[in-house]
Amino acid sequence: MSTRTTVGILGGGQLARMLALSGAPLGLRFLVMDTVADACAGQFAPLLVGDYRDEAALAQFAGKVDVATFDFENVPAESAEWLSARAQVFPNPRALAVAQDRLAEKTLFRELDIPVPEFATVASRQDLERALDAVGVPCILKTRRLGYDGKGQFRIRGYGDADAAWEALGAQAATVGLIVEAFVPFERELSVVAVRGRDGEFRTWPLTENWHVDGVLSASLAPARVEPELARRAVEHARSLAQRLDYVGVFALELFCRGGELLANEMAPRVHNSGHWTIEGAQTSQFQNHLRAVLGLPLGDTGAIGHACMLNWIGQMPDAGAVLREAGGHWHDYGKEPRAGRKVGHATLRADAPAALADALERVGRTLGRESQVAPPVAALRGL
Repeated sequence: MSTRTTVGILGGGQLARMLALSGAPLGLRFLVMDTVADACAGQFAPLLVGDYRDEAALAQFAGKVDVATFDFENVPAESAEWLSARAQVFPNPRALAVAQDRLAEKTLFRELDIPVPEFATVASRQDLERALDAVGVPCILKTRRLGYDGKGQFRIRGYGDADAAWEALGAQAATVGLIVEAFVPFERELSVVAVRGRDGEFRTWPLTENWHVDGVLSASLAPARVEPELARRAVEHARSLAQRLDYVGVFALELFCRGGELLANEMAPRVHNSGHWTIEGAQTSQFQNHLRAVLGLPLGDTGAIGHACMLNWIGQMPDAGAVLREAGGHWHDYGKEPRAGRKVGHATLRADAPAALADALERVGRTLGRESQVAPPVAALRGL
């Protein structure tokens, strides 16, 4: 690696922004490509504005970078394929394509003996009826592509909801495809954030427990308090995925836990929201290890430093003082304009002991009026 190495990032959101910030100590340069001129990563790295399907823009991008990666999974896989003929691209376009299609993804999980909820594809209104019979209710109708953070989904509580579900999503059956997935009455939501280097070295951070509100991540706690055997199985599922896909970089495998059983929800082929705690809570963050992986550098230690909890800020930023007054409080403002449902920042609190972290979370929750957001991780930390 030269100090003049330029890393290209397709996508200019907060993940690209944090990648650029983490790469500064390595002497890296960055070029970000996004479809909008106000992408927040452009506040820290040169920004090329263009459509991801525009070959002229992609050629300009490829000519200025030494290696390319992604900050979100909805970059068209064919664009990644086109780019890979002109620049080194990690993770590879096949991994991106699999993660973009819920059917391909869940089919791969089954091939690797990774348990998944029951599912069925839907191409018509009649298919939906057959899928409900096969999968059962309650269930969730989802778009096969382009859905994230709860978007592109309709929860079907009973057969009487079929018409409303088709009204909401049926028009997308012919474009992005639809899939019905069984509803899982899970006890916990967990994620494995993993990294694999060019040489095949594989590492994971401690298992993370996550809580969502309206389909959007609200809080992440690490290390999750889980039985060693369950953690071992989660890591092995992630390892088998990485090996099958010849994956290079960081990815997350999201899992439901029910009665000691793990069911795979989805894979995210990029640095992940549930791994933000690693910036302050691990020896090496997910962002720097992703860069190390795609550049062929040695991977860093993924061990946790004490205990950490990440709180997502959605819509608008709260007052920073409540977090910054804490000895282990860390603040991240993404530089975005406030907007309902938008991820605009996060905070991470870190402590050496679970009780100290629980106390800090309770103080922050009271001050910000976010007691409901901190309550689940506090309960987990206190063993309630």
